[in-house]
Amino acid sequence: MIKQLMHDPIFLAGKSEIATKEDLQVAEDLLDTLIAHRESCVGMAANMIGVRKRIIAFLDESGKMPTYTVMFNPEIMGSSGAYDTEESCLSLLGGLRKCKRYKTIKVQYQTADMKTHTKVYTGWTAQIIQHEVDHCNGVLI
Repeated sequence: MIKQLMHDPIFLAGKSEIATKEDLQVAEDLLDTLIAHRESCVGMAANMIGVRKRIIAFLDESGKMPTYTVMFNPEIMGSSGAYDTEESCLSLLGGLRKCKRYKTIKVQYQTADMKTHTKVYTGWTAQIIQHEVDHCNGVLI
């Protein structure tokens, strides 16, 4: 189900809790909401739809064909290639904001069946994941 977007910076600055199997509906709602906003958004965290759970959904361009990926409890385990950039956020007003990102990241996460995976991402997809993990950690750009 497509959910309303959260714009309250105080809520968004709160850290998200660990996601469990009981949060599968939250993940579906998050993905539905992201797809509904695909013209202006490439990634979302659950707190952007008002749920403080460590779930992110994003446009994954790391494979041959772009696809949407959902991660439960993502943690960035390593990073390299720091660079400065500017990003915007669907939940925040005011346009572009400066931030630091990394060209390559190693992420540990769980899939919907709660199996743990580790994967290396680079480039644009890595930047999206970093933005969404920041949301889970209560970090606003």
